Amino acid sequence: MDIVGNVLPQVLKDEATEDKGEMARLQSFVGAIAVADLVKTTLGPKGMDKILKPTGPGQEMTHITVTNDGATILKSMYVENPAAKILIEISKTQDEEVGDGTTTVAVLAGELLREGEKLIQKRIHPQHVIAGWRIARDVALKRLRDISTENDINSQEFHDDLVKIARTTLSSKLITTDRDYFADLCVKAVLRLKGSSNLDYIQIIKLPGGTIRDSYLDDGFILKKQITIGCKRRIENAKILVANTAMDYDKIKIYGTKVKVNSMDKVAEIEAAEKEKMKHKVDKILKYQPTVFVNRQLIYNYPEQLLADSGITVIEHADFEGMERVAAATGAEILSTFDAPERSQQVLGHCDLIEEIMIGEEKMIKFTGCKKNEACTIVLRGASTHILDEVDRSIHDALCVLITTVKNKRVVWGGGNSEMQMAAACEEEAKKVQGKQAFAIEAFARALRQIPTIICDNGGYDSAELIQNFKVELQKGNQTCGLNMTDGTIGNMNELGVKECLRVKEQALMAASEAAELIMRVDNIVKCAPRKRERA
Repeated sequence: MDIVGNVLPQVLKDEATEDKGEMARLQSFVGAIAVADLVKTTLGPKGMDKILKPTGPGQEMTHITVTNDGATILKSMYVENPAAKILIEISKTQDEEVGDGTTTVAVLAGELLREGEKLIQKRIHPQHVIAGWRIARDVALKRLRDISTENDINSQEFHDDLVKIARTTLSSKLITTDRDYFADLCVKAVLRLKGSSNLDYIQIIKLPGGTIRDSYLDDGFILKKQITIGCKRRIENAKILVANTAMDYDKIKIYGTKVKVNSMDKVAEIEAAEKEKMKHKVDKILKYQPTVFVNRQLIYNYPEQLLADSGITVIEHADFEGMERVAAATGAEILSTFDAPERSQQVLGHCDLIEEIMIGEEKMIKFTGCKKNEACTIVLRGASTHILDEVDRSIHDALCVLITTVKNKRVVWGGGNSEMQMAAACEEEAKKVQGKQAFAIEAFARALRQIPTIICDNGGYDSAELIQNFKVELQKGNQTCGLNMTDGTIGNMNELGVKECLRVKEQALMAASEAAELIMRVDNIVKCAPRKRERA
């Protein structure tokens, strides 16, 4: 490297910035802790809601979101800080993997970094902190699995566990007052899946009007469409052909081609040819001998008339999502060509009854007794679209957790019990470890204990007293104790029926510790220079 006059050559481009060492680490900590502090007031059954308001032109009043769902809040934020983006990403992953615990994972990562910052200020190297955290994470994970329980999937105890888990998940949501009703509704919907994890079979329809309590579970699949005029409104033992094919005949299908004619007779000939082509397609469809024809695209009057004259009920312009659900529920294949009528038994869907129903003021089509009888529909009612959106998010979280529980089968006590047990295990381990790593293990325990502390604070209770009483109860050997957020006391989680899915806790612990470790490793932040737009 050439040195000119004791000045090192500039490595980075003009306007690029570089933060090193302590400054880079401080930036990362501040960004991550700020995100955790933003969502931590939404944690627990007494958590508060946030209003998310976009600033785009014309969106000021139309797209307001009122929610306490951590993933929804975080993914709506646009942040500049890279560490904050990491926390937002782990929250999204938690939502996609298990559906719940999105706030917990962000808060736990933030609290770990808060404790990590204190250790670094004591001149403990980040690598020692990370090594200690890894030991603590393994110990916490082992304790978490040891305290979990499992019941046979067909037993009444497992069904009761599912109801309790759904109630616990919904207790922190908008519908907490009706959580018993909605918990039962969610459990019935998930058990219909018979072990499948395909949420597409459970459709959620939101209709403003009535009250939240007017929501119900409908035994069947509902499509937000209407049966075409001139067709039967009730079909029993339906054979359903689901298609995604063009059924409009008034435009030449050779795109980009110009046709010049010198008389109207020639135009009529083109129209007749198009009609004949469409009739040929309809004849192919009729060979499958369906009683109901569901098409993704528009069906124009002529083919519609041909189908109706043949006694086939037509449902047109079913959206992609609706079509996929109809096919999945009835056991049909989605066709785009109709050249193999001999396969009609394999490609046609079956359903006991199709009829048009009214929900509120909207007409819809209900499929009852589908071939794959796993499909059902949850119809949500409420005073406004904002309330319905939040109820939808709450129900989705509960359904995801229940599906995860059915797959994993293991459950733990709620009310902060698992976090306190993991913290106690980490503190016991810290007494056996020599060197600076012991400080990191103790810091991990303090971060875990912050979760029940924040839950207490959000309920307006004295967290210092409650957490100390909690520790004493665990020390006495009361393994089912936890926070009773109704009375602000330490209660029995077995009697209160507060349970959580082990998989949710595992995922939150692993994701939070890995994210905190990733941020802790940072010692340099380089911001590239903005690319200049070249003038023509």
